[in-house]
Formats: sequence, C-alpha cells, structure tokens
Amino acid sequence: MQKFSSASKGVIYALCAYILWGIIPFYWKMLSNVNSVHILTARVVFAFVIMAPLLIIQKNLRWILCFKNKKVAVKVIALAVLITGNWGIYIWAVNSGHIIEASLGYFINPIFSIVLGVLFLREKMNALQKTAFWLAAFGIVLITIFSGKPPFISLSLALSFAFYGLIKKNVRLNALESLTAETFIAVPIAFVLLFIPKQGITYLFDLQLYEYILLFLAGGVTALPLFLFAKSAKYLPLSALGFIQFISPLLQFLFGIFIFREHFPTQNIIAVAFIWAGAVLYPFSYIKFKKKKAGGINNYLA
Repeated sequence: MQKFSSASKGVIYALCAYILWGIIPFYWKMLSNVNSVHILTARVVFAFVIMAPLLIIQKNLRWILCFKNKKVAVKVIALAVLITGNWGIYIWAVNSGHIIEASLGYFINPIFSIVLGVLFLREKMNALQKTAFWLAAFGIVLITIFSGKPPFISLSLALSFAFYGLIKKNVRLNALESLTAETFIAVPIAFVLLFIPKQGITYLFDLQLYEYILLFLAGGVTALPLFLFAKSAKYLPLSALGFIQFISPLLQFLFGIFIFREHFPTQNIIAVAFIWAGAVLYPFSYIKFKKKKAGGINNYLA
C-alpha cells in the first residue's frame, strides 16, 4: 500500500481537526441543561487531566518548567485568562442561540491578528491585507447598522483569540505544552467560576448519566482536535492551514442557519459577504508575501 506523502498527511490531520472544531456546537448543545460556566469548568479541568499525564509519560516537563521564568509565567497566565474567556464566551454563545455570530468571530479573527501585528509588532500590512481589513470592517459596520448594535460576540471572540495569538507567538512551547500550562493556571480559575452562577451547583447531582459522560469527555473534545492541528502544522505551511481553517466557522455558520434555525435577517447576507471576502483574502496575502509575518499567528478554534 502506497504511503501518504507528508503534505497528504498534513491535509488529513488538518481536515480532521477543523471538521471536529466545526461540529463542536452539537456537543455543547447536548449539554444545554448545564450552565455554560459549569461546562467551561469541566472543559478546563478535564483537558488538563488528559494532557498533563500524556506529557509526563513522555517525560516532557517543559510545560511546568516554563514557570521558572517570570516573563514566560506572566505570558502563560495571560494566555490562560484569554483562552478561558474565549471558551466561555463561545460555549455561552452556542447554547444561547448565537452560533452564527460566534462563527463570524472566527472568520474575522485572522484579520484582527494582522492588525495587532501592525500595532504591537511593527509589522506592515500589504495591499491585500489592508483590503481584507477594510472589507471585514465594512461588513461589521453593516451588521451594526442592520442590527442596531455591534456584533459583541463576534468581536469578543475575534479579539480574545487575536490577543491570545499575539502573546503565544512569543512563548516557545509547542501546542500541547502551551495549552497544558495554560489549563494548569486556568484550573483554579475554573473552580472559582463554578460557584458564580446563581442557580448553584446542586442541580449537577440531578443530571442524566449521558450528561456526566459528556462533561467528562469535554477535555478530550478539547485535546483531540488540538493534537490533530499540531500534527498538521508539522507538514503544512501556514498558507495551506489558512485556507483549511475556514472550514470550521463555515460549518458552524451553516449549522446555525439550517439545523439550529437561528434568526438571520436577509440583509445580513450582504454584511457577511464583505466579512467572508476579507477572510478569504487573508491566506492569499500570506501566499503572495511569504516573508511577511503579519497575520501568521496560529490560533486554536473553540
């Protein structure tokens, strides 16, 4: 049997990762009886419970030794806060009927990353990147006009991921090491959040068996696509991943409209078209200007 080429392996890993991220709303929807904050706690805790032993078995302690360096420790703490907030917003958005708005956040995220690169890293935007930014910005303005308010969920998800990517760019850990270190910090945060909802936690003792199982597996749902993404990144250039990454928000967008039947005014199609146009230009700008680093931040989808 002919073996897969490196590029083929990369594409397969990437497709699996992004399809899993694309269908993840179904998973959170099955936990709609559980408060979003409590789902977030389960996701953080069980992700750490899965990933830390795997790295320890491999005798990989870089994720914990990184805290010896104060500058790195501060960055990891910031990453933990950002990713915890991002996950929480996304889970709440899905279970509150805002999958479409959440998906738009991941379409515009790469463009926000480009802007942060310009503002904080003194990177320069090429012509395609400027065009992509203004197209997406115009789409956001249109949605604001049509809806009467800014798309806060989209902007929150995009900005939190963009800042997450900006900081992560300077942390020399691989994907699994970094996320394990982040969840290590996020675990105590998650336990504090556990007691914030007014409904308390007693209702958790009355859940169905399948809901307990889903909560426990939330860590695996987090770790598996991340592992697949990390594998794909070894075989594929960022430009290829830039194209494939749009599978996730596109699937989420389509599921929001056709399966979960979320309200989506017809005029918003125009605004979304501008956002999509800007998002599609992003990987093209990277291909044409390979030496440019703006927007070259690897992000982890919800």
